[in-house]
This record gives sequence, C-alpha cells and structure tokens, in this order.
Amino acid sequence: MREVDVMGVRVEMPSNQPIVLLRESSGGRYLPIWIGAVEATAIAFAQQGVVPPRPLTHDLLRDVVEATGNELSAVRITDVKDNVFFATLVFASGVEVSARPSDSIALALRTGTPIFCAEDVLAEAGINAPAEEDDEVEAFREFLDHVSPEDFGGEEEPGSTSS
Repeated sequence: MREVDVMGVRVEMPSNQPIVLLRESSGGRYLPIWIGAVEATAIAFAQQGVVPPRPLTHDLLRDVVEATGNELSAVRITDVKDNVFFATLVFASGVEVSARPSDSIALALRTGTPIFCAEDVLAEAGINAPAEEDDEVEAFREFLDHVSPEDFGGEEEPGSTSS
C-alpha cells in the first residue's frame, strides 16, 4: 500500500463528470477516480473547510464514528475492476467495511485519516507525471478551469474556415 494525498476535484470535459485526483505522497503517480457530483461536493467542502449549517451525510457518518468511539485508522483503495474502484474503511478495532472510494475519501478528509492505495491499483490505473512537470501540469489545470470559448477570439461565421 502506498499513501496518497487528495489533490482536488476536477470536472472532466466534455462529459462534465467529476474526478477526484490523488497523488502518491512519495512518488510521481496520479490516480484519477471518476465520482458522483454529490461526493465531489463533499470532498471539495472538506478540502476548503466549509462547514454546512446542518451535517451532510459524510459529516453525519464522522459524527457517528466518533460517538461510538471507534476511530477510523485508514482508508484503503484496494482494487479496480472494469474501471470501478473499491475501497475499505479500516477501524482501530480491526473492523473493516467495504465502501466506495469517493465516500471513503470524503470521510478521511473529515477525520484526518490517511488514505492508502494498493500498488497494483496504482500500476493499473495510475498516471506517471515527472516531478519537474508538476508546476506546469497544475498551471494547465488552472487554465482549463477558467478558460471559455470567447478567450480564443476570432469572430468567424459558423461553418467558415480559416486559412
């Protein structure tokens, strides 16, 4: 198992499908996992420190875990089959519960629990990015997050071509 950090949530275009992006804590691989919009919001809220007026589902689960005195000790992303990822919540008592990675990550961020990924999952679904390209990759992501078609200028008629 390799520890991973949550880099953030992005929306993949043109499908508008949210992705949570993980990165090896001590390595150059990234792991993109397609997730649902609700889970993307929950992860983003936790990363930004947003506290809703009423607990969201992941806040409620954190509160239940804390109230029962059973500490969450690790989140493990254990497998990927046909582009579907699997995770396990590992409790201090030794109990393990199967869960979706998106829910597991949202809970881990709320509890300060480390997230680990199986080496074979990183080998199969991870993307290598050399360390010296990290700043350039992040700048490009930032550009994509804020670019619009109007930014490219030009006022051609529909169907016309440039020469």
